[in-house]
Amino acid sequence: MHPVLFSIPTPWGAIPIYSYGVMLGSSLLFAWYFIMYMGKRIEGYNRELLASCFTWTAVGAIAGARLLYVLTNLETYDSFGSWFDLRSGGLVAYGGFLGGFVAAWTFWRIKKIPLVPFADLAVPTLASGLMLTRVGCYLYGCDYGRPLADSAPGWLKTAGTFPKWDSEAFPAFACDQTINGSPAYQHHVEEGLLTNDALSSLPVHPTQIYESAAGVVLFVFAVWLLNHRKFRGQVLVTVAGLYGLWRFFIEYLRDDPERGSAFGFSTSQLISLAILPICVIAYVHFKKRAEEQGDIQLPPWALEGAQSRSAATASAAKDDRPAKYRPKKIKKRK
Repeated sequence: MHPVLFSIPTPWGAIPIYSYGVMLGSSLLFAWYFIMYMGKRIEGYNRELLASCFTWTAVGAIAGARLLYVLTNLETYDSFGSWFDLRSGGLVAYGGFLGGFVAAWTFWRIKKIPLVPFADLAVPTLASGLMLTRVGCYLYGCDYGRPLADSAPGWLKTAGTFPKWDSEAFPAFACDQTINGSPAYQHHVEEGLLTNDALSSLPVHPTQIYESAAGVVLFVFAVWLLNHRKFRGQVLVTVAGLYGLWRFFIEYLRDDPERGSAFGFSTSQLISLAILPICVIAYVHFKKRAEEQGDIQLPPWALEGAQSRSAATASAAKDDRPAKYRPKKIKKRK
């Protein structure tokens, strides 16, 4: 595993570049270009609006992902400042989805523009984010699975074996100074499954790879559906429902103790149980609305070039749009 990809030498010492941070940054960069491109091509969004909303959504997603992780692991933090240390991961995907959704909803609510068209665009980037950040999880060694059976193939055992780290090489990751190593290794030693002189963890299900692969499949499907949807909102509720279903079952293979649990289910499973019926109800609602009242429409001021296009037909009377999005009057030539 490679929790630190490389270090940048400086006169004040080496600056480590952490794997998880690199993958998280890559996922945000990819999401930026995807939303800016698809938002213009499919919906014709004003690019300034898209850029502003993306910033809100990204900040909300990271804050929500971190907050849910901290709330389910409060006993492991000894200071408020440690809440913000993301070097070793510590983000929950569902928290990111919910935090990003709330932030985007707030933004579009302020702008008096429907959320759903943007949500359809954003959902594929949640899948690509899962694909990339789970690679970061794998490189660090968190979010691992249960021990593999003895009959598991050799390549899978190799992929699911996490090493004992050198305490001098990775001092920042030493959760317990007496048990220093990858999270899976630490957990197995603490549970008495290994002795402290073992060189690696037991072979476990590399659930990070499973989830990254699921992210690839979800992303491809989401992009296809975005280009073939029958009504706005279809991509949002379909992909969210599929992810909820997948997450519910993959949790049975997870073994990391930081997930939190209640009533015999993990925190993520409980959220999945809540989201699935909501997605079904929302799907029926959006479909019925499109059939009976017409699809959700974007107002003219949300579109690229709306000022010049709408000025010819829109009346300025009783215009409650934000001033910067109101059409400018066109003076007739004499």
